[in-house]
Amino acid sequence: ININDININSLRNKIGLVGQDDNLFNDTVYNNIHLGNSNASKNQVYEAAKKANAYDFINNMPSKFDTNIGERGTKISGGQKQRLAIARAILKNPDIMILDEATSALDSKSEHKIQKAIDSLLNETTLIVIAHRLSTIKKANQILFFDSGEIIEKGTHNELYDLNKKYRKLYDLQFGESDE
Repeated sequence: ININDININSLRNKIGLVGQDDNLFNDTVYNNIHLGNSNASKNQVYEAAKKANAYDFINNMPSKFDTNIGERGTKISGGQKQRLAIARAILKNPDIMILDEATSALDSKSEHKIQKAIDSLLNETTLIVIAHRLSTIKKANQILFFDSGEIIEKGTHNELYDLNKKYRKLYDLQFGESDE
């Protein structure tokens, strides 16, 4: 189907997006997640938080889901912000979820928690993950490696690594296996 023939609102309803710096509002944890689907039940919000690996940290907050997170989430960490954004996208229950550099500004511990959240979605939705950190995409069943806007390599992690081209050089550089 030509994308120009698809109703834009219908298309947007099928896509969830988690960016590097998602908008969080000066409101409660619950309301920030609930924005993903205003028709969702309380239980669905809690389940989305669990899938996003956010439920435990939320329940350790002073007022749990009723805790105000401040303007743009200033009262919580970067990893917590990302997990709330992922929970919001999960609650939307999209057919396609786009994660655009969702872990790029995080420390390794936060990235690992978000990776677990991403892994929980693998069998439920089509994930498009845009990342410079190759650890984020290592488990993907199809990796497209771009250079200057062109796809120059395509395959699984093992296939691309075995090609011994640009993907492998970047991977080795990121994981300290390169002399460059």
